[in-house]
Amino acid sequence: MHIAIAGNIGSGKTTLTNMLAKHYGWIPKFEAVSYNPYLEDYYHDIKRWSFNLEVYFLTQRFKDILEIAHGDKTIIQDRSIFEGVYIFAKNNYDMGNLTERDFTTYMELFELMMKLVKQPDLMIYLRSSIPHLVMQIQKRGRQYEQGMQLDYLKNLNDQYEDFIFNKYKGRVLVVEADNLDFEHNPKDFSSITDKIDSLLFGLFPESETV
Repeated sequence: MHIAIAGNIGSGKTTLTNMLAKHYGWIPKFEAVSYNPYLEDYYHDIKRWSFNLEVYFLTQRFKDILEIAHGDKTIIQDRSIFEGVYIFAKNNYDMGNLTERDFTTYMELFELMMKLVKQPDLMIYLRSSIPHLVMQIQKRGRQYEQGMQLDYLKNLNDQYEDFIFNKYKGRVLVVEADNLDFEHNPKDFSSITDKIDSLLFGLFPESETV
């Protein structure tokens, strides 16, 4: 079984991934931190190297989803291939960093890849407002995130909303994260696991929003 956690930067994906893995005995999977041979060139000339960068990321994420598909364990994944495509690559395209020709080729490649694998059994979307994301980013204090532009966060949030509600065809559990403290409040965490139990195991009346 494959569970994916989706959400903007600062939404709590990694925390929730770890907590659910521990609660259910699932195997957590995080995006591999590996050398990207295009990264340095990308930051020197974003428009020239965006296509190369995004294809490289797509390739690495496809390897991950193939590994999950051919395994026999339940995997909970922090950020899936779908976010790389529909959020970050799409945002690069909207910002003018990818040409229409390159983006069309990229999407055709992605769609071919998807013929070889299935969607996650459940995608959990941590839905957060911009003020909540900013508060969380400031709280965790990662230096490289502190200069992040609000417009960038907003653009990503818009992409997430469009992806989850208009483009993604799989099963989604929407978690309204602004008013939850699932890390420190057991009742808030239980409100999420109760919905997961309902959707995956049929233990409670089904609902797809927390």
